Amino acid sequence: MRDFHFPGRSPVYSTHGMAATSMPAATLTALDVLRAGGNALDAAIAAVAVLCVIEPQSTGIGGDCFCLYAPAGSGKVIGLNGSGRAPAAASIDWYESHQIRAIENTSAHAVTVPGAINAWETLVKAHGRKGLDELLQPAIRYAAEGWPVHPKVSSDWAASADKLRKNGTHAFLPGGATPKPGDRFEQPALAETLRAVAKHGAKAFYEGSVAADIVATLRARGGLHTEEDFARGLNGANFVEPIQIDWNGHTVHQIPPNGQGILVLMMLGMLGKLGDAPDGPMGAIRAHRHIEAARLAYRDRDAFIADPLQVDVPVKKLLSPEYLTAQSALIRDAAAMRDLPAAGESLMPPHKDTVYLCVVDKDGNACSFINSLFESFGSGILAEGSGVMLQNRGFGFRVERGHPNCIAPGKRPMHTIIPGMVTKNGRAVMPYGVMGGHYQPMGHSWFLTNFLQYGLDIQEAIDLPRLFPFKGKVQIERGIPADVVAKLTALGHSPELIDKPHGGGQAIWIDHERGNLVAGSEPRKDGLALGY
Repeated sequence: MRDFHFPGRSPVYSTHGMAATSMPAATLTALDVLRAGGNALDAAIAAVAVLCVIEPQSTGIGGDCFCLYAPAGSGKVIGLNGSGRAPAAASIDWYESHQIRAIENTSAHAVTVPGAINAWETLVKAHGRKGLDELLQPAIRYAAEGWPVHPKVSSDWAASADKLRKNGTHAFLPGGATPKPGDRFEQPALAETLRAVAKHGAKAFYEGSVAADIVATLRARGGLHTEEDFARGLNGANFVEPIQIDWNGHTVHQIPPNGQGILVLMMLGMLGKLGDAPDGPMGAIRAHRHIEAARLAYRDRDAFIADPLQVDVPVKKLLSPEYLTAQSALIRDAAAMRDLPAAGESLMPPHKDTVYLCVVDKDGNACSFINSLFESFGSGILAEGSGVMLQNRGFGFRVERGHPNCIAPGKRPMHTIIPGMVTKNGRAVMPYGVMGGHYQPMGHSWFLTNFLQYGLDIQEAIDLPRLFPFKGKVQIERGIPADVVAKLTALGHSPELIDKPHGGGQAIWIDHERGNLVAGSEPRKDGLALGY
């Protein structure tokens, strides 16, 4: 239990339904849907649509999404991959012939066909109780009428001003500047696009005037996209079998590649072989072990993770007990590994923005949902006629012939966004997630070990200061104690303080024994958890 002398949050309790998102209005939207008879999936989609309007730097309908959904009583966890694909003309031959050796994050080549809208419709039709016509109404209202910009959103927006200016995105620079906290921001063009999707379904996004506007915008910037590429995007989302690992009395589920969720399972598998650290959740040995496990997992990510529809990804080998045992044996409490192969670690792009939310309804259905533009404001390219800000997921591709993650026609890039789900004895006990680009697997495993291994409550497990091995350094938040930093340095790590904190988490624990829902929400964001 936290010390009530100090600022902080307590876990939120409820009995009928719960939602945790990164913006208060989105959390309230989810609860409104639950109280109006919608299930957890309906509530999640209504909430994420609102986030696409009022947290525009992090997410939008020009982005992608992944979802894990656990229908109550089914004993199943259902996965959906809503990541978009490269244009049909995006061959390695084309890039080599144009002497393009890497994809720039603000170019049209970084934009894959957005997968979110198709994914939302696919999920609602398969598992929802309501339709997009009803669920998109709150987002339409916020886009048409405007909504006050919140402090974290304003801060992120200001940091992206140069990107927006570079791509001429003047609609997101009202008066030539980024909005300040409390400024009301309206998006009338986006409202019209959302109205069209609400009325006609996902077809209104992938065909007709909206698709034509997006394609024209991209081709004017050298993109290879066609309206046929967008028409194919209408059927791009697909249900997938989640991957999992049994850990600490629970089963942890993730979406399989092309996402990086496998890294969560790998790190948990390695750390599980080592047992509890002797110095507890905020000790140097605990941090050191986690850093080393992350270095090994991210090394393998950059070597192997890609679109399994086009290349062979060795998921079974990477999750095998034999492999994880061998990897954990490389971790020594006495010192950091000095001879770890780099495996592309220096090629990881900077961290990025995403939104994660989770919802549990009165029937026990649990939804873990993540939607993203990747970097802040994605590519920074706005299709002005439709009001659609476009992601830069294609920045995750390699322009390297023969690499598993090499760009190719219709291929999905290695994806950073990962929703999480925990079950026990066949029942969902916690939808959870930690947004934050490449940090996400580290954040998932850090939160889970805080909560389920070291015994912190669900809010404390989110609050605990974070660190992340990145480009040969260990990026630390200001809350990491000085003595821990000194000990990590002595072990051979190179800690460096970062300005922007790592990620943003939400989680809901389903206490089946007592009939309660217990939630935590990210203090590094503007949102909160609420229940009824």
